[in-house]
Amino acid sequence: MLPERLHTLLSAYPALTPLAETLSTLPMHQVPSQTVLFREQDDCPGFPLIVAGEVRVVRGNNQGRELELYRVRAGDLCLVSAASLFSGQRLSARGLTAHPTELIVLPPAAFRQALAHEAFRDFVLGLFAERMADLTALIESVAFQRLDRRLASALLGHGPQIHATHQALADELGTVREMVTRLLHRFERDGWVQLSRECITIQDSSALRAWASGDADHPPRTL
Repeated sequence: MLPERLHTLLSAYPALTPLAETLSTLPMHQVPSQTVLFREQDDCPGFPLIVAGEVRVVRGNNQGRELELYRVRAGDLCLVSAASLFSGQRLSARGLTAHPTELIVLPPAAFRQALAHEAFRDFVLGLFAERMADLTALIESVAFQRLDRRLASALLGHGPQIHATHQALADELGTVREMVTRLLHRFERDGWVQLSRECITIQDSSALRAWASGDADHPPRTL
């Protein structure tokens, strides 16, 4: 690995500093967007360390629908990979790049070696707890929160424009494209968003935020 990329990696994962020599021997992978890195029921190839870019981790079903569990960026932990390496079981979800991504893969033996260092062990266990909290919130959202409120929440926090297809939003929310399209058209009729090809412009973020939080006091229009 080139010294500047190793420096970038250790800046994102400072707990790995004691393993700098081992890391320097590992190849850096430059992966295009929408590349599958691992699949459900595969053996885990190792612990992914993101230098740049983003990886989506999703769970699918037999009908071809998917639910996004979380995303991994520089400095983050992939819960599915870590759980597989801890337990020796196969992977329980699929990972694919959301953008062009640079990463290295810490082999299983090197991952176990790294766990012998207290700083790295605390780092992994701390992020493990955070990811579990995120997944608990996701389960609660899917089980108990209405889809229109979840969609409103998904549209917030990305700036005034979201460049995404309706299918991509459906995949993120674990539903079908047709439902997302119908809800987006309802939001457009209400003046909350403006739709164009693969672009959603936020017109009224306050209304979206109120609806997402459940504070809005008017019922949704009939779809």
